[in-house]
Amino acid sequence: MLITDDHPAMRQGLASAIAREPDMTVVAEAADGAEAVSMYRLHRPSVALLDLQMPRVDGIEAMETIKADFPDANLIVLTSYPGDARVTRALSLGATSYLLKTATLDEITRAIRSSLTGRHVVAPEIAYDIARHAGSEPLTVRELKVLRLAGAGQSNKAIAAALFVSEDTVKSRMRSIMAKLGALDRTHAVMIAVQRGFLD
Repeated sequence: MLITDDHPAMRQGLASAIAREPDMTVVAEAADGAEAVSMYRLHRPSVALLDLQMPRVDGIEAMETIKADFPDANLIVLTSYPGDARVTRALSLGATSYLLKTATLDEITRAIRSSLTGRHVVAPEIAYDIARHAGSEPLTVRELKVLRLAGAGQSNKAIAAALFVSEDTVKSRMRSIMAKLGALDRTHAVMIAVQRGFLD
């Protein structure tokens, strides 16, 4: 098993706990997504635990690279970040399970064993979040670009200049974003987008 997390204490704690399981062995640890890809290529673990928010290369990028090279890789997300959009993206990339760091050791080891039999495990609170937003219209790539710049504090005029569109186009996309997210204003839209995982 490969454990990837940028917090040494988290890695060590997981490694120590998993080492006590008779059918599990930790073969490598990684502090970021780039190391995770290298360690995966070197050790070819049966399962890899991946955090999402890490320096250099995040968990999503690492998953994309690993899955491109090893389509049958068993990847489990273990993160502090919920959000239906973030979860949906991870699962669409091939994550076998998505757990929060509040999960118990029993829940983590159950997910590890389940991944080896092709079963998915999603934390109950995350499953509820996905169900709550099921059927809602996704944000387009263009809308996400506008939202990222708005989240960085850019004015409509600055966003229009950065994206080479008119200010009216930015306003139109922002109205669409707010409608899709059920937001009261652009600040509220950014806040919802972060919570749901559209933005990091």
